[in-house]
Amino acid sequence: MGLKGIERRGGVHAVKRYDVAVVGGGPAGLSVAITTTLRGLNTVVLERASAPVDKACGEGLLPAGLAVLERLGVRPLLDDEGSFPFKGVRYVQEDGSTAEGLFPGGGALGVRRVALASALVSRARAVGAELRERTQVLSHQRSGDGVVLHTAEGPVEAAMLVAADGLASPLRHAEGLDVEPVGPRRFGLRRHFQLAPWTPYVEIYFAPGVEAYVTPTGVKRVGLAFLWEDGRVDGRVSFESLLSRFPVLEARLSGAAPDSQPRGAGPLARVSRARIADRFALVGDAAGYVDAITGEGMSLAFVCAEALGNLLPDALARGATRESLAPYEDCFQRVFRKYSWSTGALLMLARRPWLRRPVVRLLGKTPWAFERILHGIVT
Repeated sequence: MGLKGIERRGGVHAVKRYDVAVVGGGPAGLSVAITTTLRGLNTVVLERASAPVDKACGEGLLPAGLAVLERLGVRPLLDDEGSFPFKGVRYVQEDGSTAEGLFPGGGALGVRRVALASALVSRARAVGAELRERTQVLSHQRSGDGVVLHTAEGPVEAAMLVAADGLASPLRHAEGLDVEPVGPRRFGLRRHFQLAPWTPYVEIYFAPGVEAYVTPTGVKRVGLAFLWEDGRVDGRVSFESLLSRFPVLEARLSGAAPDSQPRGAGPLARVSRARIADRFALVGDAAGYVDAITGEGMSLAFVCAEALGNLLPDALARGATRESLAPYEDCFQRVFRKYSWSTGALLMLARRPWLRRPVVRLLGKTPWAFERILHGIVT
């Protein structure tokens, strides 16, 4: 491919043209940029905020996502101040009954979102991707052989547009790919505390209408996230009111200093009718999302981002048509189908305590069965 650079046409400076323009400097967008740059494509990332970007996130990286970070050269940039390994999942019910299961291989990683974003930004710049911060895309249009993105700083031209602009994804909407989700709306709220992790597991606590997720994100930090369904939590929703529903957690965190401000997200469920169009692809949360209950979101984003990035050199050589991008859609469907099934199954249990309680007790008595389920989800 190659960058056309700044040329003079009739005495006027031409717009710099890229092979790939990525909108959104989060984990998915930066992973695409690292991959495409390593594959020899000139790539620019347009991020409306300042890097690194912090967002509400469960902050757990499962084995598949962690393997992508290793291949991209990002994993060595994460230290123990901003990350902490965990080996499995522990479910904790209202009566104290538990179920524990181990992940396959080397386990997984809890990582502070800001630390992950910083590592991805550093790696992207090191390999040669261009990152433009505080650059909001106002609109876009296809030209004969590419896409023009209009920003307040001027137009950006590229042969391919990758939308990694989050759950709400203005680009997904502009492309007419939005589908209205069905079912109850779910929301999330996250905060960190200065406290050494007390367990090598991600812990999931259940209470009527809400779950709490404890993820180790550093040698002296844990992240606590709540997920709940619209209409199933009475009264005013706040971090303190949600924490009060989990007396064991409330006691454990008593006296621990907060390490971040509460950040919320939602509604979580998002649906796209397709991930691709001519010279266009959706990746990360913009491509579709079910729920954070299984902690697979970031790993799903990394796997799909790497797949898209590796496909793009060939797709661009063939005009970046919908047909040439079809292998990415196939990959997304294959990975997303498994994520959707496992997420739907756990949501079904969370909404039915009368069924969830005996199932978790049974898994607690048969850890080998729990681990087989986990292996099927994360591999």
